Amino acid sequence: MSDYFTIDSVIGQDKAKAMLRRATAGGRLAHAYLFRGPEGVGKKTLARAFGNYLNCLAPLPHQDACGHCASCRKLRANNHPDRLVVEPDGAAIKIGQIRELKHALSFPPFEARLRTVLLCDVHTMRREAANSLLKILEEPPPGNLLVLTGNATGEILPTVTSRCQQVPLTNLDRSRVAAELTAEGVAPEIAATLAALADGSLGQARRIGSLELLELRRTVVDTLLELQPGRPDVAEQVFALAENSVGLGEQLPQLLELVKLWFRDLLLIHHHQSGRIVNLDLHRSLTQGQTRWPLAALPERLELFARAERQLARNCNRALVCEVLYFGLL
Repeated sequence: MSDYFTIDSVIGQDKAKAMLRRATAGGRLAHAYLFRGPEGVGKKTLARAFGNYLNCLAPLPHQDACGHCASCRKLRANNHPDRLVVEPDGAAIKIGQIRELKHALSFPPFEARLRTVLLCDVHTMRREAANSLLKILEEPPPGNLLVLTGNATGEILPTVTSRCQQVPLTNLDRSRVAAELTAEGVAPEIAATLAALADGSLGQARRIGSLELLELRRTVVDTLLELQPGRPDVAEQVFALAENSVGLGEQLPQLLELVKLWFRDLLLIHHHQSGRIVNLDLHRSLTQGQTRWPLAALPERLELFARAERQLARNCNRALVCEVLYFGLL
């Protein structure tokens, strides 16, 4: 699959785009850039698009890649000799990868005026790898431009950030994310919920949607609403619900976070702050939940989620954690 993007194709991030275009228009390119912002807002996409524009042989008047010249065709096919990409090997960028990069940069670009080097997720870079990168980051060999991406919440060594021109990216407007998801075929109510849950991160919204966690969240909420303490079938249904939840594996904490947000929405509704709710596709269950769980009962329920989160972090038995949580929520 091609990773070819134009700057115009990047959703939002108008300030970052304007900053890059000013630098190229004035011939004031820095030797290294750090695209930093929340997860899933387009850092890698914009970094690639920027590199595509710099290597385009027939750039458009408004400063973007044409998408059709020989260079753009090679970039689209992922076979341009002067586009280098370094991504985490497993969980981190390792020193061996940086050594290979430094060796590659000891040779001039093959055909482009400027070789673009994309280092993705540098917040995962191990300290020894980051220290090995510092010299070429401060003064890359001629004909090379380094573009780094990193999450806003990730730890990046100050010695790395100080050697780069920082390009801040921000969360997108939720309505923009919802509109994009709707254009991709997502039902409007679900798109609005995904945009709210992801807090303006299109990448996060797509990821949550792809995991089908919203439907599982609905199942958990509907089951809890139906169950009445004291009924003979309660234990059996709770055990079944816990078993299905544990079947998610590593996605279990995400499911419980979504269910917790549903209870948080109940709290907001009780406080007459419906405009802040995120489960926009569950109006019916939220209405039912107001009757089932009065305001005084909600802080205790939310604390149950915090306890379950701590237990999962300590690798406690997942089935038991879910059983205790679901019984406590009734």
